[in-house]
Amino acid sequence: MKKDPDPRIKRGTKNVFADLGFPDAETHLLKAELVTRIQGVITAQELTQVAAAKRMGLSRPDVARLLNGQFRDVSVERLMRLLTRLGCDVDITIRNHRKAPAARDTIRLLAASV
Repeated sequence: MKKDPDPRIKRGTKNVFADLGFPDAETHLLKAELVTRIQGVITAQELTQVAAAKRMGLSRPDVARLLNGQFRDVSVERLMRLLTRLGCDVDITIRNHRKAPAARDTIRLLAASV
C-alpha cells in the first residue's frame, strides 16, 4: 500500500533561493553558479587564495568572502570577468523559449579580451 505524502513537505523547484523566498532568486542562483565555477577553477589550477586574488585583481579577503558565499553585492558581470581573469571563456547563449521556433545567438567573453 502506497503511503500518502506528508502535506507538510513541499516539493521544491530547481532554485533553492526561490524556494526560500529570496528576492531576485534567479540572479542569486546565477551568481551562486558562477562562484561555484570560480571555486572549481581555483581548485583545478591549485591556486592559493593569494594567487587567485592576484590573478583576479582582488584582495585575498575579498576572495575569501566570495568563496564563503558573500557575493550578494557582486554583479553577474563582475563574476564573469573574474572567470576570464582565471583563464576561462564565458559564453552567454540566448535562445527562444522552448515552445517558440528555434533561434539562438551566443555572446562570448573571452579570456584574451581582458
